[in-house]
Amino acid sequence: MKRTMSYGKADVWVYRTYAKPLTSIRSIPESSFSGRKNILFGMNVKVAIEGEAFFSSFKDGDNTLVVATDSMKNFILKHAGDYQGATQEGFLEFVAHRFLETYSHMSGINISGEQISFEELPVRTNESFEPSPLVFRYSLNEQAGTTIEVKREKDEIITSHHISSLKGLKLIKVKGSSFYGYFKDEYTTLPESYDRPLFIFLNIDWRYNNIDDARGNSSDGYVAAEQVRDIAYSVFHEQNSPSIQNLIYRIGTRILERFPQLLEVRFESNNRTWETILDEIPDSLEGKVFTEPRPPYGFQCFSMTRDDLESEGESKK
Repeated sequence: MKRTMSYGKADVWVYRTYAKPLTSIRSIPESSFSGRKNILFGMNVKVAIEGEAFFSSFKDGDNTLVVATDSMKNFILKHAGDYQGATQEGFLEFVAHRFLETYSHMSGINISGEQISFEELPVRTNESFEPSPLVFRYSLNEQAGTTIEVKREKDEIITSHHISSLKGLKLIKVKGSSFYGYFKDEYTTLPESYDRPLFIFLNIDWRYNNIDDARGNSSDGYVAAEQVRDIAYSVFHEQNSPSIQNLIYRIGTRILERFPQLLEVRFESNNRTWETILDEIPDSLEGKVFTEPRPPYGFQCFSMTRDDLESEGESKK
């Protein structure tokens, strides 16, 4: 059994101003997102390093080859100024490669980051409102993320694994969802619902066929988290879904249709649908009253590849 052995630094908060703008984004019908100015380019980074050379520090307390985690933090921050690209994926891969180039006794790097979103704010200029180039609002909404693994193989440094992600998307649809026809036995107490409000928490991961698209180097190849978000809520709006399982399948199908450069998409969804307190409100045709659900919640995990998209196309013929 392979030994687990790594160490590193977490919560490395990086803020870079006036990074390279993100442009050449593939246009899709579900989203108006066309790029990012990157006046503020921020993320929270976690890095873990691997290497047999570090075994003596665990076994014998020999720190001769130990790179202090404080040095790792400084290394990441310093190289934020050297990065010439426009994407979080590209930055994390850039830093990981720099680690292995600098420290020959490291054999692998696992680095991840959560992008810190800063929203533009409109300010009055002449007779209209335009986004301020100076003042931004720190966003507490969903976050884009990335995990990159870089390995040393003989004399070559390669990127062995990558995942891009959107975490913490929270969507409520007030009507137009249902859940009925499920298996019933002596343990079933949940009533069937033919039109319910549906509140979901959603994490979405995606993987490129070619890592160069994630770097933002190829024309129209980069998939922005903003576009994945817009696809998710557009499908939610359009479809009357019979279950969360079917909803995430439809979202995944749409993502793969829009972005042929993606190899795989993964989902983790939570059902946080509110409990109904009042089904009817006087003088309101459709109004109801709800409260937060009790603590146990349902979840769904699902992944899709291009094979699923091809099967979907065959079934429609």
